[in-house]
Amino acid sequence: MSQASLSPTNDSKMNTATATGTRLDDPANGVTRRTGGEDGGVVKKTDQLNGNSNTETTISTPEKPKRSYRSSKYRHVEAIHSESQPSCLSHDTTETPSFLGFRNLMVIVLVVGNLRLYGVLICLNCHDFRPTDLQIGIFLYFLIPCHLFLAYFIELVAAHSARSSLFPKPKPSPSGTSSPTEAQLSKFQSTWTLIWVFHALNITTCLVLTTYVVWYHVHHPLIGTLSEVHAIIVWLKTASYAFTNRDLRHAYLHPVTGELDALPELYRECPYPNNITFTNLVYFWWAPTLIYQPVYPRTSKIRWVFVAKRLGEVVCLSVFIWFCSAQYATPVLINSLDKIASLDYFSIIERLLKLSTISLVIWLAGFFALFQSFLNALAEITRFGDRSFYEAWWNSEGLGMYWRTWNKPVYQFFRRHVYSPMRSRGYTHKTASFAVFFLSAVLHELLVGVPTHNLIGVAFLGMFLQLPLIQITQPLEKRKSSSGKLLGNTIFWVSFTIFGQPFAALMYFYAWQAKYGSVSRQQQHQSVQAVCPAPH
Repeated sequence: MSQASLSPTNDSKMNTATATGTRLDDPANGVTRRTGGEDGGVVKKTDQLNGNSNTETTISTPEKPKRSYRSSKYRHVEAIHSESQPSCLSHDTTETPSFLGFRNLMVIVLVVGNLRLYGVLICLNCHDFRPTDLQIGIFLYFLIPCHLFLAYFIELVAAHSARSSLFPKPKPSPSGTSSPTEAQLSKFQSTWTLIWVFHALNITTCLVLTTYVVWYHVHHPLIGTLSEVHAIIVWLKTASYAFTNRDLRHAYLHPVTGELDALPELYRECPYPNNITFTNLVYFWWAPTLIYQPVYPRTSKIRWVFVAKRLGEVVCLSVFIWFCSAQYATPVLINSLDKIASLDYFSIIERLLKLSTISLVIWLAGFFALFQSFLNALAEITRFGDRSFYEAWWNSEGLGMYWRTWNKPVYQFFRRHVYSPMRSRGYTHKTASFAVFFLSAVLHELLVGVPTHNLIGVAFLGMFLQLPLIQITQPLEKRKSSSGKLLGNTIFWVSFTIFGQPFAALMYFYAWQAKYGSVSRQQQHQSVQAVCPAPH
């Protein structure tokens, strides 16, 4: 009997048996009968082809119940609490939850609450952009990278000199190496000194010239800040370009086995001096890094949809920052001028606390726009593979961890070209750290003080005084208890949100207003009244 000859009676029996917990299957060589429901049972096989009632009895393994509310017989006995797991906001959670909803709520409450209290305070015609500011800003934008190209020509001459010095090739030692003699080492040092002088003059001219033009000829702080940031970036990139090629040139001229093994494996794809090309330099100019390497990890293709999304985020966040600055930050700063002038300390603290919230929102938006959106878009366009521009700095257990994680391009530059070379030359950790924070403090003062035309030292001290604060919070970073980490993170946020950016914003805004704005006009009016009293 074939499978197709089963009668409707058999079909109905099979359906009835399935409903009552007994299943009837119909394989080609017979019928398999399962009894016992879901928990297993006896399997009987009947040979239909031969017409025999030969029965084979086996015990089947129990089947696992299906997790389906529709097919399960007992719907009220499902094990909801089947494993131990912490709350998502606990310290011992294994997965970090997303706080996107809290971010949206914070923005909504901030906007709606302040609009209700203050109304719309934005002034579209209060930008005070002068035509000469825009012209000079565009001129500096194209002039500043020329110093990076001058560094390329300096290294091109040095590479040509290195090639010519290898002919005739030096006779290698029996071990296959060519360690430099005293004369060769002296020649290399004198050549490097000359190259270093040219590089130093080039990058110093870049920074000094930009600073001079911004200080004397650019009035608006925004244009001055963008120009100064561009100059500092080129200054750092040029320094990295010079220092890296210096070590690669030394390894090329004197390939000692141990030193060659220390070179990264990635560099073998483009060994020195093959990396001294104009194309290689242009890529380094646009790559989202301050560290020069002959070769970088690259992605296979450009995702233009990804680029469009990141650039859209930059535009939206820039508008958001402008709105928050004009609507919330500027009124608080203006209302603080008379309190600072009269040295009303309690009112200054009150304004400082009020400013801390909005300054934190603006700073977080700026951080996301720069490090997450803009640098990722630039990395995608250049196919730059390493996109670890920051780490989870918001969980910092101390200020030292914050400075190592929030801006990794700058941290990597100072560690590679300042801290590590000083440590290898025998300097202590404190001395090397002092040099790093001192140089960083100078650059911060140039970045803030020059565009606002007020070198008052607040940005310098704010950066340089991080050293003692790091020493205070460093023991908390080493503690393994959650209370120590919580205390360290609290100290970080308090120092960051109250005594950091808001205080600096107050001081530089007051200095700007005292020099160019309402405070200056008020002081001039008071001096005129003192010199020229009203006639009787």
